[in-house]
Amino acid sequence: MLRSPYSPPAMALVLLMAVGSVFMWIGVPLGLIYAASQLADSSRPSAGPYLLIILGLPIGMAVVGKFLGWLDRLHGRLTGRHEERHRATWLRSMRAERTSTRRGGVLDTVMIVSVALALVAFAVWFFGFADSSLPT
Repeated sequence: MLRSPYSPPAMALVLLMAVGSVFMWIGVPLGLIYAASQLADSSRPSAGPYLLIILGLPIGMAVVGKFLGWLDRLHGRLTGRHEERHRATWLRSMRAERTSTRRGGVLDTVMIVSVALALVAFAVWFFGFADSSLPT
């Protein structure tokens, strides 16, 4: 069943992907920092809180990334944009068709926009609001 990409369920999935991407870039790291701060009993903590952040960050981002991928596949099924399974480039023959038939999903666009907005927000903060430590 082909639905409009602007139908309410499809737009709700895009909104969930946008919230999920912000959670992946901001919520996971801040949540781990908060959890590590609760584990630390002094201003000089042991290795435990550091290990929590070092191991928890890639694991947490992978879990959120898998969820975002699932939302993107659900959006593709809902709107009728079915992607076929593609063989990895290194598994293809050298004589195979060289052009890619893969079309990026909505998640690709959502992630690109979220990273671009994060870079703009960082630049505004850095150049506009951060105090310089350079001598004036």
